[in-house]
Amino acid sequence: MQVFIMVAGAFTGAHVWQETAARLVASGSTVHAVPLTGLDPARPAPPAQVGLETHIEDVIAAIDAVDMTSGPEIVLVGHDYGIHPVLGAADRRAERITRIVYLDCGMPQNGVPALAAVPDQVLRAQLAERAEAGEREGVLAPPAQGEWGRWGSTAGVGEAALERLTALAAPQPLNTLFQPLRLSGAVAAVPVTGVLCAGNGARIELVQRLVDFGDPALAALTEPQVTFFELPTGHWPMLSCPDALAGVLLGAAAGEGHRLRPAGDDAPAPAHLRPFPLEVPELPRDRQGHVDLYVPDGEGPRPAVVFVHGGPVPEGARPSPREWPTLVGYARMAAAEGIVGATVDHRLHGIADYDRAAADVAAAVELVRADPRVDGDRIALWFFSGGGLLTTDWLAKPPAWLRCLAASYPMLAPLPAWGMSGSRFHPARAVGQAGSLPFVLLRAGREAPEIAATVEAFVTAAKGCAVRLELVDVPNGHHGFETIDPPEETLPALREAMRSVVAHLTG
Repeated sequence: MQVFIMVAGAFTGAHVWQETAARLVASGSTVHAVPLTGLDPARPAPPAQVGLETHIEDVIAAIDAVDMTSGPEIVLVGHDYGIHPVLGAADRRAERITRIVYLDCGMPQNGVPALAAVPDQVLRAQLAERAEAGEREGVLAPPAQGEWGRWGSTAGVGEAALERLTALAAPQPLNTLFQPLRLSGAVAAVPVTGVLCAGNGARIELVQRLVDFGDPALAALTEPQVTFFELPTGHWPMLSCPDALAGVLLGAAAGEGHRLRPAGDDAPAPAHLRPFPLEVPELPRDRQGHVDLYVPDGEGPRPAVVFVHGGPVPEGARPSPREWPTLVGYARMAAAEGIVGATVDHRLHGIADYDRAAADVAAAVELVRADPRVDGDRIALWFFSGGGLLTTDWLAKPPAWLRCLAASYPMLAPLPAWGMSGSRFHPARAVGQAGSLPFVLLRAGREAPEIAATVEAFVTAAKGCAVRLELVDVPNGHHGFETIDPPEETLPALREAMRSVVAHLTG
C-alpha cells in the first residue's frame, strides 16, 4: 500500500491538495495532507511559537501515525517551502520512508534556512535584514491575488482557483524561514524524485546541462535512485493539473521517471562541448585576463565582436565558457571576416550574480577596446542564452562606439522562478531606450516555450520603438542549435547573422 504524506508551500495548507489527493485515493492509495501549525486553521498557534522545527514535528507526527504492520510504502511530497519540513522529518525517520518527491522546489542543504529559497531576490534581501536584526517572532503577510507571481508562475491556475488560494492564504511565521534546516545525513539514503514545472522555468534538459558542466554538487542527481518528471505548467500543479500531478506521483512512487546521464569520460559529449558546425581558421588565442582574443592577420586596428556566454554556469565548470567550441567557433568565424573575435569568462554562477556578470562584461569590453589591434569605436556585443539578460545595460544606454548588439537563442526577460521581476535585467523593458541601435536576433523555432515567450515580448516591444531589429530565424532550431541541430538547418542563419554584424561594424 502506498501512503502519500503531502506538505504544502508557504502561506498555504492542506486544502491545496484536495483534488490531487482525491485522484490518488481513487487509485487505491492513502493520502495524508499535513496541516502545518500556525498555517492551517486546524492547528492555530502564536507566530512566536512556530518555526521550521515545529513543522518538522508536524510531519514526523504524520509519519508516526501510519500503521506499519502491513508494510506500507511511505512517499513524502514537499512543495516549495514544504520540502524543508519534509527533509527534516525524513532525516529522522529515514528507515520508514520509501521515497521523497521534490515538487518544483530547490535542494535544501544542512544548516541553510528556507529563507535561501525565497525566489524574489528583493524580498529575500529584505527578510535577511530582518533576520539579522533579530525579528524572528513576526509573520510575512501572504500575497494579494496579483502577487503570487513573486513566488512562482501561476500558469495554468484558473481565476477561481487563484481566488481561493488567496482567500485561504495564511501569514507565514518568520522563524519557519529563518530557522536553519538540520540534517544528520540519514536522509541521503532515501530515493528521491524531482517533479519540475516547465512553466516556472524548470526543465529536465536544463538540469542535465548543469550536470554536464561537471559541477560536483550535482553528481548525486545522476544516481540510479534519483528520477525526474516534468509537467508543462506553472508552480502550482496541484491547482493547475491535479490529474497529471497524481499520475506523476504514482509513477514516482513506483520508481519511474527520467534518469540523468552522468558527466564524465564515458558519457557522450554534452552539447556545449560538441564541435562547431562550420570550418573556421585555426587562429591561436591571445589570452588577456578574462578575455581571449582571436586576431586576424594583417594591419589593424580592426573592429571587434565580444561574444558573451550564457548561464548560470557552475563556478567549477571546466573548460570555462570562453573555451567552449561554440564560442571559439563564433570568434574565429568573425576573424575570418577580418574582425577581431573575443570570448569572455564572466561570473554568472547563479541567478543572483547578474550584477557581477554585467560588471565583468563591461570590464572585458573596455579591455578589448583598449587593445591596439582593435578599433575601439567599432564594437559589437553578441550574447547567448541566459546571457541575453545582460543586453539590458547596453540597450538602456548604448555608447556611441557600440555599433550593434546580437543575440542567439537568448532569454530576454527573467524566467518566472528566478525572482527578478523588479530587477534591472529586463531587456524587453529596456529596448525602448536603445534609440536606433541595430539588434540582430537569432531566433530558435523550437525554443522552450517559457524562453520563447520572453523573445516574443521583446520583439513586440521593439516594434513600438526605434531600435533596428533584424530577425534571423532557425525554424527547426532548438536552444543551443549550433551543436544540436543538423548543420544544413543552422549554417545559413549563422552566416546571415554574422554578415549583418560585420556590415554594421564596417559600414
